[in-house]
Amino acid sequence: MISRNVVSDLALIAILTAFQIFILNRIALFGQYIPVLYPVFVMFYPFFRNRFHFLALSFILGLCVDAFLGTWGINAFATTVVAYFRTIIFRTSTDTTTDFFSFQSIQWTQFIFFIVTSIFIHQLLVQYIEFFKFDRFFEILFNVIVTSIISFVFILAYALAFKIKQKV
Repeated sequence: MISRNVVSDLALIAILTAFQIFILNRIALFGQYIPVLYPVFVMFYPFFRNRFHFLALSFILGLCVDAFLGTWGINAFATTVVAYFRTIIFRTSTDTTTDFFSFQSIQWTQFIFFIVTSIFIHQLLVQYIEFFKFDRFFEILFNVIVTSIISFVFILAYALAFKIKQKV
């Protein structure tokens, strides 16, 4: 993404929160699977920006979603955890060891693996914290997998629409 400042980051958080709450949460695919798009902020935030601002903005994003859903900080926790480990997820997904990397310098398969891994971790945290019971372990895992796949499609469409990843 192009250079941004805190005001434009907060505007993007407001837009993503509104889109998630007022549009995507009203779409229940197969009656129970809600696509999640707001983690794109965490995934595509520029790597060279201030890490502490990034973590604070990620927490605010999750907290905004929690405020509308009444989930008591679950989304804030999951979003902040993914934000904290994003560099590790990116390096693991791409086998990158340098501090100078970008989405334009990786292959599509690595880009897709990064998105899948990030959304899976996010959904795993959200759903296991919200619904965890030992007798429902596999039901929740199946729900995480299906929701991650559906969310992946929405996030990939977002990435293609806004040209996050250009052809290498």
